[in-house]
Amino acid sequence: MEGVRPGGTPPAGGPGSGSGSGSGSGSFPSLFPPGLHGIYGECRRLYPDQPNPLQVTAILKYWLGGPDPLDYVSMYRNLGNPALNVPEHWHYVSFGLSDLYGDNRVHEFTGTDGPSGFGFELTFRLKRETGESAPPTWPAELMQGLARYVFQSENTFCSGDHVSWHSPLDNSESRIQHMLLTEDPQMQPVQTPFGVVTFLQIVGVCTEELHAAQQWNGQGILELLRTVPVAGGPWLITDMRRGETIFEIDPHLQQERVDKGIETDGSNLSGVSAKCAWDDLSRPPEDDEDSRSICIGTQPRRLSGKDTEQIRETLRRGLEINSKPVLPPINAQRQNGLNHDRAPSRKDSLESESSAAIIPHELIRTRQLESVHLKFNQESGALIPLCLRGRLLHGRHFTYKSITGDTAITFVSTGVEGAFATEEHPYAAHGPWLQILLTEEFVERMLEDLEDLNSPEEFKLPKEYSWPEKKLKVSILPDAVFDNPLH
Repeated sequence: MEGVRPGGTPPAGGPGSGSGSGSGSGSFPSLFPPGLHGIYGECRRLYPDQPNPLQVTAILKYWLGGPDPLDYVSMYRNLGNPALNVPEHWHYVSFGLSDLYGDNRVHEFTGTDGPSGFGFELTFRLKRETGESAPPTWPAELMQGLARYVFQSENTFCSGDHVSWHSPLDNSESRIQHMLLTEDPQMQPVQTPFGVVTFLQIVGVCTEELHAAQQWNGQGILELLRTVPVAGGPWLITDMRRGETIFEIDPHLQQERVDKGIETDGSNLSGVSAKCAWDDLSRPPEDDEDSRSICIGTQPRRLSGKDTEQIRETLRRGLEINSKPVLPPINAQRQNGLNHDRAPSRKDSLESESSAAIIPHELIRTRQLESVHLKFNQESGALIPLCLRGRLLHGRHFTYKSITGDTAITFVSTGVEGAFATEEHPYAAHGPWLQILLTEEFVERMLEDLEDLNSPEEFKLPKEYSWPEKKLKVSILPDAVFDNPLH
């Protein structure tokens, strides 16, 4: 449970306990926790006239067994900048993702040179409605929800990440139902005795904008939002009453910016969790051994040591397609799925640890397959053109991770390091993880043959595509096929 109180009357050690008028360190009592001191000092730099802001505070602190990881969320009134067309808004700042105390009660102290705690705090800018005299408190619970995800998963956020929320952020009828993350435009990184703290701002977006960020990249969509004042403007202020997407406001943005961006830059979406399966057609039908269990054959190749985290994260916890939740709900009452996609590090390689995450390492063998049959539901199949055009044609990889088991299908291009599929043996299995290597020439042909996947309204299931000379078959099947546990 949380309470709202003026920042000037906190419990001992709270941010508002330094209620003196000065903004330097000398205005804070010596007992003031240094991590809090650093963040609060940055807030005082921006808001010297608001030394005691309203705060939402966790009644029972996380380190005492409470459910809310954030000790406080401070709420400031920001007058905006009329010259830059920045409206007046409420500015929310979290306290607790970084190390506030330095005594290991929440975060392990690792030194002053690295990140403090998780290395960041969250901020949020909400447009102030006419006549609104106090900030709404729902953004504080939103921030607590994101903080719970970070604490439970130990996955941190980065600028450009997106979060699929699938519900209006304020529980209204708003179209703003998802989030992107970016650097706060005003708050500067803070060096504390426990490490560095940066400030990541939550930006509310519509479903269409989230999908564009998934298919292209978050930074590109953030830049577009900055150019549309009613959709965020230069400071990316969220307006929960916004009724139009940036693509409805300016239809040219989709074709001229997003579609061209995908063609030029490729997609940053490295994988999705999906309803999918694969069969080894080179295995005789009478062989009852499951081709997706333990593969006996040659020893696995040594994979690159320069591998990225993309596939490791994809295979360990999956991402998600549209409304399919993958991660545990934020709390027992909340039914929304939350999906966090890390921006890729541009090292196009595969992570050896990802295969070990599927089955015990000592049981894994790599096996070359002669012929494979891929199966997807319609929702997953609709992403195959994006996988081919936005990923493989740019020398990258794309993974489908089954939401019903350990099965995974990774498409790789010839430029991906560390893949156990090769041009000589384009289909290879590593436990239940199948890799398929596709040449650029074959990708172009597949894109032509799969063109009708872009028109789902004209689709009739089941649908089959086959390339006999490549010994590859792809089927798009009804959801019920994958829901059957005997499949």
